Amino acid sequence: MRKPLVLAPLLAVTALVLAGCGTTSVAEPRGGTTATTAECAADTKTATGPVTLTDAIGRTVKLDKPAERVAVLEWQQVEDALTLCVTPVAVADAAGYRQWDTSIALPDGVADVGKRQEPNLDALFATKPDLVIVEAQTRDDAIIGQLEKYGVPVLVTVGADAKDPLRQLRATFDLIAQATGRTERAEAVTAELNAHLETAKQTIAAAKPASTDFVYIDGWVDAGTVSLRRFGSGSLIGAIGAELGLTNVWKGETDPAYGLGSTDIEGMTTIGSATLLHTGTDDPDSTSFIAAAEKNPAWTTIPAVKEKRVHAFPTGIWTFGGPRSAERIADAYVDVFGK
Repeated sequence: MRKPLVLAPLLAVTALVLAGCGTTSVAEPRGGTTATTAECAADTKTATGPVTLTDAIGRTVKLDKPAERVAVLEWQQVEDALTLCVTPVAVADAAGYRQWDTSIALPDGVADVGKRQEPNLDALFATKPDLVIVEAQTRDDAIIGQLEKYGVPVLVTVGADAKDPLRQLRATFDLIAQATGRTERAEAVTAELNAHLETAKQTIAAAKPASTDFVYIDGWVDAGTVSLRRFGSGSLIGAIGAELGLTNVWKGETDPAYGLGSTDIEGMTTIGSATLLHTGTDDPDSTSFIAAAEKNPAWTTIPAVKEKRVHAFPTGIWTFGGPRSAERIADAYVDVFGK
């Protein structure tokens, strides 16, 4: 599966894999997959004059007016811009976004400027953006200096924070809204997200599931060896589960940004009776880690496996996304625990 590229040193992942044989896929999420024409037609910019803001790493960003021709180099921020009814002039890895984040569609005609961490800068600036939105953790990130040489304003966002993933999601969304003059739209979307989470929580509570314990994983197969990535309480997946009244029973070590940790099949034998959830994908070039895991005797001892309580979330949910992805994650939890 695709992952935040900043995690490459921690997790040498090849590809996220298909939902495996013998698992149960939850239903497709409710609701639309785009910001509707009516939604966006009803919106007007909340600001028309100069914009001055402080980005996520403390840099001052000044714009003569709210940004309109926006280039975006990370998928969460692409989703955010589209949710705010701003179609970017350029994005990094458009094909990857369309495969892995289907919460809101990227229109045809948007320029693809290469890899997320290694964009083609000539192609990017040929689209004449008035703002470039990037993701970085510090001022020393090389991409910032490279972009600043072109004299176009650069807005730096921080994609995740395991201390409070939902707060960070909202902060990134709000920052992009300020830069594009779409704060009114952002307030409406945030209110929708809050209501969506509350409804999902109430639905699960009313269903009174026998157990609310879960573990969420994704994984990959390399030379026949199955490696697994667990989503801890500091992940967006984990935070939304907790928001809905569920309990992520894995408390192992995770990274400080995305709340992710690594394990193997034997490590999964410690999850007790928790329901096992995993990312569903439709990548034809990857091997199913679930199918591979089923060949290991240790896997078959896990209660959730024996009792067929292994569920794949729907394909196209970006587990590191923005408000619309968060709503789809909540829907997927409801499909498992709220029926």
